[in-house]
Amino acid sequence: MPETDGPFDCDTCDATVAFEDARRTKTMGGLDATKWQTLCCPNCGSRLQTVYVGG
Repeated sequence: MPETDGPFDCDTCDATVAFEDARRTKTMGGLDATKWQTLCCPNCGSRLQTVYVGG
């Protein structure tokens, strides 16, 4: 199971990104945005991971 609270490794620019530093963007594929967030690298913008944030 993937780690959901970071840190995340960016495969594009090799940065290590803390959860709180990741950019949050809209999810794709019809996922509920109140329960899921896509985290992106603040350095290059590549997608890091989609994580469950709902209660």
